[in-house]
Amino acid sequence: MRILLIATAFNSLTQRVHTELRERGHQVAVQLALGDEQMREAVARVDPELIICPMLTKAVPADIWSTRTVLIVHPGPKGDRGPSSLDWAITGGARRWGVTVLQAVEEMDAGDIWASVEFAVPECGKSELYRGEVADAAVEAVLLAVQRYEGGLFVPEPLDHARPDVYGELRPFLRQEARRIDWQRDDTATVLRKLRAADSQPGVLDELFGRDFFLHGGHPEDELRGPEPGAVLATRDGAICRATVDGAVWIPQLRPRRTPGGPVTFKLPAATALADELHRVREVPVTPAAAAGRNTWSELRYREEGEVGYLEFGYAGGAMGTEQCRRLLAAYRAAVQRPTSVLVLGAPRDFYSNGIHLNVIEGAAFPALESWENINAMDDLVEAVLTTGDKLTVAALAGNAAAGGLMLALAADEVWCRDSAVLNPHYRLMGLYGSEYWTYTLPARVGAEQAERLTTEALPVGAEHARRIGLVDRAFGGDAAEFRRWVVREAAGLAASPELTGRLVDKKRRRAVDEEAKPLAAYRAEELRRMHANFYRAGEPYHGLRRDFVRKVCPVATPAHLTGLLGRP
Repeated sequence: MRILLIATAFNSLTQRVHTELRERGHQVAVQLALGDEQMREAVARVDPELIICPMLTKAVPADIWSTRTVLIVHPGPKGDRGPSSLDWAITGGARRWGVTVLQAVEEMDAGDIWASVEFAVPECGKSELYRGEVADAAVEAVLLAVQRYEGGLFVPEPLDHARPDVYGELRPFLRQEARRIDWQRDDTATVLRKLRAADSQPGVLDELFGRDFFLHGGHPEDELRGPEPGAVLATRDGAICRATVDGAVWIPQLRPRRTPGGPVTFKLPAATALADELHRVREVPVTPAAAAGRNTWSELRYREEGEVGYLEFGYAGGAMGTEQCRRLLAAYRAAVQRPTSVLVLGAPRDFYSNGIHLNVIEGAAFPALESWENINAMDDLVEAVLTTGDKLTVAALAGNAAAGGLMLALAADEVWCRDSAVLNPHYRLMGLYGSEYWTYTLPARVGAEQAERLTTEALPVGAEHARRIGLVDRAFGGDAAEFRRWVVREAAGLAASPELTGRLVDKKRRRAVDEEAKPLAAYRAEELRRMHANFYRAGEPYHGLRRDFVRKVCPVATPAHLTGLLGRP
């Protein structure tokens, strides 16, 4: 079918729906909901048989939904309505939630139901839940709704709160007054729910050192305690730890409250945002191995099971700043020295990596210099993986990866990903040529022609398509926990394989042959020459694109590469 996606943003869920529909042979175009006229023009241009709105914060014009079937994806169970669905679910401690696909009508979220899928709610932040369980349920519901629409016989179910399976309700917008933390009364569990319900947006408004900040993200702490609830007890790798009435929590990011008439603010590592206030606050490090056995916040964890080492890393938004890359490199070098034969890289859930940290770069005194430092730190990390000779390395992608973060994964000997992962193997939309040795690893995996296509078309790639073209080696279905169990089982099989020694010998031989043909240093120098121009040459678009991305400046038009009908990838 010809399907038009109308969305507020081409975010992770919109990209996921886009790739899943294309994978099933549908022709798909995208229109950002920039205004009523743009939506009408897209409908006239595409003439869609069906319109789907995976993520929409404004109403579709009545003259569209009254003449076309428009399906709205709502992140709530049957009967749930309102703009803060997931926020209320996490704040209220819901154990189960759902995603409902309903037909657009005049009243928001009140149309007939085409499909609804429920899921268990894990203890995590809203953004992680959205990219994980919500996205999985949304895709399942969308595909079911599309199948029912194609069949032509299904009659959507009118919203009826008298039905026992309709337990949702109309909920108001969750305002800061309801989110506010009472540090003198709220226990740790309550504080965590409030932080997690707002971790990506809008954050929880609070005061620190006499200044207003939005707090982003919340993680438990099992050892540190303080005499005064709300006090900053410690820092760790850019995060701050604050005391509660019965424990403590870690907050990784802060966003200054915007002053009237002032510039748009954005999230930064908490310790960076409070750089002038923390001179008397102690840094409390934790090793990756120690973190693996504790209930505390750490971006790095390392553990071993038999002959397999697991180096887990997870960064807010998937972004890796200069210091984060350097810490991960140190942890990687330590893991390589361990007496294991297989090393698995990647978090059990959520992002693998999205590459350099654009927010930190935007907040730096000299963004071009910080960009240069960041990309070199990424390159150092990738080089270490590429030159590891005495272990098999596996990149296990439980979630999405993009740009340099995906190229970090491609440096491993094998790349495994969950079926739900969305991969963006390109840099062009940020005005960058790219580095991380992509000119070596990407053509080696998919061929020169396919590499050119992936990096210039700048379209998201689903896991199955990635497997077919060789971008990844294996893809596995199931939820995040099932994927992790599969990874553990398969990694143990690699370590026990009688072919392991031969594979390591062949790996060293191939690296030597490749090095003689063209040294890794030559790939890096060529890539960095282009990146240096992106960072420092006058007229380059990178700094403007980065600024707009970080400060969430709305685009004036839908990117041209998304507007045309695209069939099976």
